This record gives sequence, structure tokens and C-alpha cells, in this order.
Amino acid sequence: MPPLLRKVKKFRHNDMKDLERVLEETKDRGKLIIVDGVFSMEGDIADLPSIVKLAKAYGARVMVDDAHGIGVLGGGGRGTAEHFGLEDQVDLIMGTYSKSLAAIGGFVAGPKEAIHFIKHVGRSMIFSASLPPSLVATVSTALDIIEEQPQLRTQLWKNTHKMLQGYKKLGYDTGGSETPIIPIIIKDSIKVYGMCKLLFENGVFVNPVVSPAVPPGRELLRTSYMATHTEHQLDLVLRAFERAGKELGLI
Repeated sequence: MPPLLRKVKKFRHNDMKDLERVLEETKDRGKLIIVDGVFSMEGDIADLPSIVKLAKAYGARVMVDDAHGIGVLGGGGRGTAEHFGLEDQVDLIMGTYSKSLAAIGGFVAGPKEAIHFIKHVGRSMIFSASLPPSLVATVSTALDIIEEQPQLRTQLWKNTHKMLQGYKKLGYDTGGSETPIIPIIIKDSIKVYGMCKLLFENGVFVNPVVSPAVPPGRELLRTSYMATHTEHQLDLVLRAFERAGKELGLI
């Protein structure tokens, strides 16, 4: 499709009624629905079953950015589509090597014809070079670990549930998170930075997230967890959040 004929239309976050509104407005055009599998700021999961259903009803295709789902979701760690049993109903899956695959670069997986088109037409591919063999070997090994050591994923979810329950017990708002990305929603930029400072003084580094990364009034601290975090480390983090939260009057 010539560039001038392409249009980008947005729908509200994980809002299927709004997605259907957009699809209805463009029902006479070719459509590609692009969505995160796991939303990177607040850790909630896309309603992929409903998205796929709407895509079929309106003749659209589906592309999932699974940067935060690969290695985390699904029985085999293959991501959001596997999590919902929809691997054969998603047209394109893309992701990064910089999260669970511990490298640099990324990938797009899909039908041969679509990948061929991307390789020759995608703007970001025009001056791209091949990845160094060392990076490819790293990713290949990471994929082997994901496949052969499911106990790591079991431990990851154990850590995730511990922290979700711990934050809620302290009285923090973790939004709709259901993954190892757990936001602490503060809704105040000054207090977000104040929390970061106090947490750092208590041995915990946390990223502050303010507008435009999140909407104004949705300022938060973005925490994320790994299978290799120990019980001691997780308890230390919860104690630090308790001290800092009480000092700032957040809990």
C-alpha cells in the first residue's frame, strides 16, 4: 500500500468496544490490529481472544508485540498467543531480544510472504546489518533455557504472586497487573521522585514513570521481577516500600 494511503487509528487501552468502533469506521479498508501482548508500563495482558474475534468479524489481521510476554506467558514460554491458545490465529508476532532473551536486537515471526515484504519494504530494515554471531548464539541459548527449564518460569510466577500480594497488603495500588511487571501507582510526579530517592537510600533502585510515558495523573513506579530474585531480596524490597511509603504518607 502506498505510504500516503496508510492511516493509523488508535483505540483506547484494552477497550474492545472502542476497537470495534475503529474497525467499523474502517470496514471497507484493509486493516492490521497491532497490540502489546503484555503492556509494558502496568503489566496487564491484552484481551487477545476478543481482539482475534473482532479481527475475524471485520476482516482484519493481528500483530502482537510480545516483548514482555516471550519467556513469561504460556505453558512453553512462547508468549501471549500461547497463553490464550491462539498461536495459529495471530498473523505476526514481534519481540525484542533485550528482555528475557538477554541480548540486543529483535524479531518478527509470521508467514513467509509477510516476512519477505517486511525485509524489502520496512523502513527500519533498509540499512540494517546482520546480527553478530555472538548475539544469535546468546538468543539461541536463552530459547533453549526457556524450553528446557520450566522451573524458572514457575519460580518467576511464585515471585510475582508474592510481590503482588505484598504490595496490596501494604495498601499500594498495583492497577490491573497480572504479570512480573508490577506498577506502584502514585498519581503524583513529585511523590514518585521522592519515593525513588527514599527507596534508593534503602538499597532499592526503581524507575520513575511520569508523563508522557503515562497519562498525567497516572504517575507510577515501575517494578519488575525475575526468577532469580531471592526471598531475602523480595522481602528487602517490600520493607523498603513500607518505610518509604509511610515517610511520604502514601500508606
